[in-house]
Amino acid sequence: MDVILLERIAKLGQMGDVVSVKPGYARNFLLPQGKALRANDANRAKFEADRANLEARNAERKDAAEKVKADLDGNTYVLIRSAGQTGQLYGSVSSRDIAATLAEAGFTVARNQVNLMNPIKVIGLHEILLNLHPEVDSTITVNVARSEDEAERQAAGEDLTGRDEQFEHEATDFEADDVDLSEVFDNPDDVELGEGEASDEAPAEEAASEEEENS
Repeated sequence: MDVILLERIAKLGQMGDVVSVKPGYARNFLLPQGKALRANDANRAKFEADRANLEARNAERKDAAEKVKADLDGNTYVLIRSAGQTGQLYGSVSSRDIAATLAEAGFTVARNQVNLMNPIKVIGLHEILLNLHPEVDSTITVNVARSEDEAERQAAGEDLTGRDEQFEHEATDFEADDVDLSEVFDNPDDVELGEGEASDEAPAEEAASEEEENS
């Protein structure tokens, strides 16, 4: 389907461009959201008549977005969530959650302006792209943590998504061959040896027993 763009659409075109898109994309997104018109003679004439007004409104929205970006770009926002020992969240952080957090901070950002391909499901620092305007993007950092203390540690560069440090230390350092039996058993000499590790004295004892029986 051919449509006339009423604003810049990333990877598609600029305002006034006539582009060919899939019918579903046009009917479900571009047309209902007022981002495009069907490309026909009547709409072409309508666009040219309104072009000056459309460009003026776009310039105003772009200017407003630039001002928001100046206050928002590079900021970090902390979201406290419950998570397991390895950092896996008991749930997730969605674009709605991020938009709500920004609203609490005084910024009006719609959830569809939060460019989050998949919900966040693990603690840590996550860079989020915000599409404030077709020509203006901003990047923020979302610090998802189990507590304010952990959020500060993550902000300082600490990775809290690994396994328990003590467990990992023990699992890495433990070597069976290095075990001192005297630290495990009261009488290490009484410990039964494994199969294939019989004492060298056993054959001598058996030989002595056979001599006694034959005498």
